[in-house]
Amino acid sequence: MPSTAAEASAGDSRPPLFLSPPGSLEADVVVLSGPEGRHAATVRRIRVGERVDLADGGGMLAECVVTAARSGALELRVVSRHREPLPDPVLTVVQALPKGDRGLLAVDLLTEAGVDVVVPWSAQRCVTRWQGERGERVLARWRATAQEAAKQARRPRLPTVTPLAATAEVASRVAGAALAVVLEPASRDPLGAIPLPGHGEIVVIVGPEGGISAAEVAQLTAAGAIPARLGPSVLRTSSAGMAAAAVVLSRCGRWG
Repeated sequence: MPSTAAEASAGDSRPPLFLSPPGSLEADVVVLSGPEGRHAATVRRIRVGERVDLADGGGMLAECVVTAARSGALELRVVSRHREPLPDPVLTVVQALPKGDRGLLAVDLLTEAGVDVVVPWSAQRCVTRWQGERGERVLARWRATAQEAAKQARRPRLPTVTPLAATAEVASRVAGAALAVVLEPASRDPLGAIPLPGHGEIVVIVGPEGGISAAEVAQLTAAGAIPARLGPSVLRTSSAGMAAAAVVLSRCGRWG
């Protein structure tokens, strides 16, 4: 078993990434404490002299060297810093609520792919329902999953996970987007052939396990959404958004 973070990441030359509160990375010396500090110092056992990257979740990335390590905290000297520019176009995925923990899987995959905004959607055919305190707890889990996946993917800018949206709210977002696509396996138009805007928001809508109802498709297309298919196979709702994101991000120049 590796004894230090350096040994644990021997197969990856990049230093580990941890999150620091907004504004903290402007200082020349940063103390990483709280849950992130405990994970770095106690779980990862990072030592003095090791390299660590810190991100504030808003696009700022600081390259640091550990100058002191104590129980549950690290002191780091900032060597350099830079800010990741705002993405353009912005990619938003509207994700219908999947069953069980597949929602967390969807958020993890979307975050790793580079999606900027995730909108949980209470579609008509969703089996899962977010209600009251349970809904608040699940939303918190979606956001925590996005944060952890962003660290794994080394994203200085965390994706936004919005509150639960009804179909009318999704339609309103569609109306204001530069492009909106609703994934429909029966559509004749492939996602890869739809012209993409160079700027603004691109919205991709992923339906639930039972598919998007005809009434919802009518409401979304009336707001401006274009039905499109991904390919000859029908993907699970938890993976369809990630596949669509890969197509869009590669075509708009944010991948590759």
